[in-house]
Amino acid sequence: METVLSGIRSTGNLHLGNYFGAVTNFVKMQKDYNCYFFVADLHSLTTYPKPGDLHANVRAVLAEYLAAGIDPEQSTLYVQSDVPEISELYLLLNMNAYMGELERTTTFKDKIRTQPENVNAGLLTYPVLMAADIIIHRAHKVPVGKDQEQNLEMTRKFAKRFNSMYGVEYFHMPEPFNFGKALLKVPGLDGQGKMGKTSGNGIYLVDEPEAIRKKVMRAVTDAGPTKENQEMTEPIANLFTLMDIVSTKDTVSHFREQYNTCQIRYGDMKKQLAEDIIMVTTPLREKINEILADDAYIRKAVALGREKARASASKTLKEVREIIGFRPF
Repeated sequence: METVLSGIRSTGNLHLGNYFGAVTNFVKMQKDYNCYFFVADLHSLTTYPKPGDLHANVRAVLAEYLAAGIDPEQSTLYVQSDVPEISELYLLLNMNAYMGELERTTTFKDKIRTQPENVNAGLLTYPVLMAADIIIHRAHKVPVGKDQEQNLEMTRKFAKRFNSMYGVEYFHMPEPFNFGKALLKVPGLDGQGKMGKTSGNGIYLVDEPEAIRKKVMRAVTDAGPTKENQEMTEPIANLFTLMDIVSTKDTVSHFREQYNTCQIRYGDMKKQLAEDIIMVTTPLREKINEILADDAYIRKAVALGREKARASASKTLKEVREIIGFRPF
């Protein structure tokens, strides 16, 4: 059975982009693959979270994964920092990663531009830690969004370089996994780009109905179509994409017809979209809150995940150390 691995940074709650872009598919594939899901708390340290926030965020993401349907018995759900073997493999891989190639990565260049006051070594070597996350479990497939495809290619480069340097065929070349279809890009409410935590344009699974209504009603629109079947601007196309995800086909068809005949009222569309999002997220929010109130269940799930993840990771690290030449006296 092939191994699939996916992680999410512990910088806050899951939003609709996380859920529809990946998590719903994770639930479906648990029976067909050997799945590892982790909360990437080490990655989040590049933004210096406060200790209390870091722990609370990890706990929240765990609860959301569990509420969404990840089964800790069937899959391996763990916290990144609970597996110290990842950090050691990260160090070993850093010895074979070069400054030039790391500085050329798109994600690093984006961070330099958007947060010039905090360009730390963790950001530079982010692809190396990501590679360690993946190959520590000898993963065959990795679900990634478009923005992370280059980092996955870096993982393949580091794995291939290790094999070449030591004359082995040890690490697999992990492939991007898109669940047999194009990667879903869930747009944000700001009229451009995908939904994301750092962009502040998201709707979260734990958002209360009134918060969802306020967010959706503030979504960016335009002045409206001036001729029939007019091409949509990006903000309006984004709203329709969200509606395609959460609304019925009849609802979507109704508002598309309204748009194409220049009769659309964006306020009415956004009210309907908000209610449809609430319909989808309410059962999830209730389940998340139920799990957050059950400390014993969270502890049990984390302990089980830690045990399974460390068993896999320690085997890989032991073999890697032997390949490199680290041997006991």
